[in-house]
Amino acid sequence: MGFFSAIKSGLQKTRDALLGELKGIVGAGKITDETLEDLEEHLIKADVGVDAAFLLTDALRENALGKSLTEKEVLSIMRDEAERLLQDPPPFELKGSPHVILVIGVNGAGKTTTIGKLASRFASEGKKVMIAAGDTFRAAAIEQLEAWAERSGAEFVRHQEGSDPAAVAFDACAAAKARGCDIVLVDTAGRLHNKDYLMEELSKVVRVMRKHDAAYPHDIWLVLDGTTGQNAINQTKIFHKSFPLTGIVVTKLDGTARGGSVLSIAGSLRIPIRWIGVGERIDQLVPFDKQEFVEGLFENALSDN
Repeated sequence: MGFFSAIKSGLQKTRDALLGELKGIVGAGKITDETLEDLEEHLIKADVGVDAAFLLTDALRENALGKSLTEKEVLSIMRDEAERLLQDPPPFELKGSPHVILVIGVNGAGKTTTIGKLASRFASEGKKVMIAAGDTFRAAAIEQLEAWAERSGAEFVRHQEGSDPAAVAFDACAAAKARGCDIVLVDTAGRLHNKDYLMEELSKVVRVMRKHDAAYPHDIWLVLDGTTGQNAINQTKIFHKSFPLTGIVVTKLDGTARGGSVLSIAGSLRIPIRWIGVGERIDQLVPFDKQEFVEGLFENALSDN
């Protein structure tokens, strides 16, 4: 399945929720303040997110208020604003030998699977990958990552269940240097973003890795469960306040009508969305492309049917 086909298929529920009631809202004469209030309410209910809903309706207020526009014309304005809100991530470039990526997020977001899929992708591009099993609280996570490492040919560092995650990260960085790895992917235990002691533990992982190199980690990527809608936006804000996020991975967009939350995450926080998960298969963790994502949201809506 091609990237656009995967995105289009994965965003079908989001697209249906986003566009489902628009015809009744914007197809009844001139665009008024009341029209825009109804549209804003619909967008928030469709889990586009409060920030993005305001920005989309503000664009209509500026360009359409008092005018009699067709549904297609209204959607065209919304599409252009959605594209403006998003940004293509900067090219991924190795900044060290190895380049260290710390992967964080709450329980159940899909971190372990995401790391496995990233390892396979990077390996397929000819990079030598190290996986660090830093979620030492779940034996299942360690075993799952070890299976991914075997499948992708990645190097693997683990400690016993219950070990200090910072020690795992430290040893993985040392091993990656010794073995000539290009990339280290460091898993972490899922943690509630509002639990200070868990966030401090994550800070310790960062501090210990920097004993090797002050530049570690080169990237901190937050994995978000796309089914959580507005809550994903709140999580991102809190994590970003504690750690300088350099990228976001949004998973599980195939089974939800909440993919529009990506607009608020990218639009209000300006953190690059690097990957999106639109299915279970390994090829359905795809690089984020704003053009393809917007087309996936509005596909067929602007056709001349």
